[in-house]
Amino acid sequence: MRILITGITGFVGSHLAEYLLSEQPLAEVHGLKRWRSPLDNIENILSSVKLWDGDLRDPKSLIKVMNAIKPDIVYHLAAQSYVPTSFDAPTDTIATNVIGTINLLEAIRFAGIDPIIHICSSSEVYGQVGPDEIPITENTPLRPASPYAVSKVGEDMIGYQYHVTYGMRTIRTRMFTHTGPRRGEVFVVSAFAKQIAQIELGLQEPVVHVGNLDSVRTFADVRDTVRAYWLLTQKCTPGEVYNIGGNRTMTVGEMLKMLLKASTHADIKVEVDPALLRPSDVTLQIPAIDKFVAATGWKPEIPFEQTLQDTLDYWRRRLHRMARDA
Repeated sequence: MRILITGITGFVGSHLAEYLLSEQPLAEVHGLKRWRSPLDNIENILSSVKLWDGDLRDPKSLIKVMNAIKPDIVYHLAAQSYVPTSFDAPTDTIATNVIGTINLLEAIRFAGIDPIIHICSSSEVYGQVGPDEIPITENTPLRPASPYAVSKVGEDMIGYQYHVTYGMRTIRTRMFTHTGPRRGEVFVVSAFAKQIAQIELGLQEPVVHVGNLDSVRTFADVRDTVRAYWLLTQKCTPGEVYNIGGNRTMTVGEMLKMLLKASTHADIKVEVDPALLRPSDVTLQIPAIDKFVAATGWKPEIPFEQTLQDTLDYWRRRLHRMARDA
């Protein structure tokens, strides 16, 4: 069974590759990466995966990869995935996420293969919902509030259209907030954890800089997430879309308090940084995941306290190593 992961060097892609190598012994894992992509996230599995250079915005490179691998499953995780960056670079975000997905699906079509294709959309497509719309179902109206969210609506709909038009076995997910070790430092849990680790090492004054602490999020661990993605491609129906999310709902501020409690530094202050506030924000995200659970039997298994501890420990180790190697 040949599996291709686009974005294998990223946060979710690296965890998915580890899961497949550990739990699915029949899986032959291939990864699409850009030639300049850092390999830090997959350095411990480099000998066990086959990497291919390519770019979502270069159709020729994708066609070459598809013809060479002929995958049975494609996990399409590569994207410009940071919401604030999408406000600064909307054209690049749309081109990478929408045109890049079209290029990928066209490459699969031209290769004459019929893999199961996971199209990774996002809960951001729902935008700002009202209290009467909670929990958010797959039928909740799409109201994208950022260029990133618009790009994920496009990616989502392209995945559906290729199923309807060409019979391609695309399955779409709208994953809610997920985090854990190796999450990029610009994302909220990881951003806070890195600052706390820097404070503990004396690399930053004892102040954590934050954005909107009142946003409500339902958190999942990335290791539960990738297990869900595997089940998706084994048990879910092509053409359908599924919400996936965790079972711990809280404000961002409550999450920060949990992280601060885990710190070895006794007195850390919190200050709002206006630069971290978004031009338009999505502040209420609580998913209904009944459809996905009914199809797969999946449920989150990793306690959120462990997720936070593991993320904080990741940054402690990484910063210590960086200081040692400096």
